[in-house]
Amino acid sequence: MQDQPIQGRPDSGGCSPTFAEDIRDQSVVLTHVLLLHPTHLKLPDLAREITAGSEDAAEGDRIERAVRDLTGIGLLYCADGLVLPTHAAIRFEELLGGVS
Repeated sequence: MQDQPIQGRPDSGGCSPTFAEDIRDQSVVLTHVLLLHPTHLKLPDLAREITAGSEDAAEGDRIERAVRDLTGIGLLYCADGLVLPTHAAIRFEELLGGVS
């Protein structure tokens, strides 16, 4: 039992499909927000752009969860419905040489 990785924990060697999807969604959202900077979008508009206008509520929920998670770790700022990159996210992008 101890030899088996714990699902969903990146440091354990195991990765649940949901965890991998969340990481991918966060990457897509952060990249998109940084590419748009200094233009800002409201959360519903951001979700619509990323999902190519899909009416699937689950896709919109995934984008909202990614924004919430990125806000929680300090890479995005969401106020009055606007989604903005934080100074930390912008600086990190600069250190990487820009988002491509």
